[in-house]
Amino acid sequence: MGAYWVDIAAVAFFVVEWLIYGFTLEHTAYGRDSLSARMNRFREVWVRNMLDREARMVDMQIMASLQNGTAFFASTSLLAVGAGLALLRATNDALTVLSKFPIDITPSPALWETKCVGLILIFVYAFFKFAWAYRLFNYVAILFGAMPQTANRDAPEAEAHVIRTARLFEAAGRHFNRGQRAFFFALGYLGWFISPWVLFVTTGAVVVVTWRRQFASTAWRAMGS
Repeated sequence: MGAYWVDIAAVAFFVVEWLIYGFTLEHTAYGRDSLSARMNRFREVWVRNMLDREARMVDMQIMASLQNGTAFFASTSLLAVGAGLALLRATNDALTVLSKFPIDITPSPALWETKCVGLILIFVYAFFKFAWAYRLFNYVAILFGAMPQTANRDAPEAEAHVIRTARLFEAAGRHFNRGQRAFFFALGYLGWFISPWVLFVTTGAVVVVTWRRQFASTAWRAMGS
């Protein structure tokens, strides 16, 4: 156990950073000024504007593109899971290749397999998030089709439908964002295959990069103008 304390600490740091970042982004006042939160406000604007137009073909086309993008990431997650399983089965071959490096970074077979299982679990999580987001986007498309006509835009039922659709739309986007976040953190997790010390660095780098995109990017500034 003593030989693996750095690995345990690095993985714990990775998990804690992921959880704290996600919680801060989705459940704090600070997170309500993120790029994702700003986009959520425009989701409601979009749904509300649909009441002003009779022809909604363009809205459905945009929704179809969102569904296709989500389906692409879900498929990619399954491919990544398959690649992780292949890596797990090729433990001996992988360790042989690593042993030829000028720097000794060869882990024990058990540790290598643990790393592979962790990577697989991350992509399994991402698949479930993307698959659920795809399902929610389907539900939103149905609510788009059930949108009240323009003549009834001032009815209480129309307002209730707009709120219902916007909230479901936000939920779909939130699960999609969680899936993408898993992809980003999976890139940081790859640092563990080199060294637990590298995992500390790559995890921190992922947090910094994703934070900048949410709170200091050109897109964030544009959506605040």
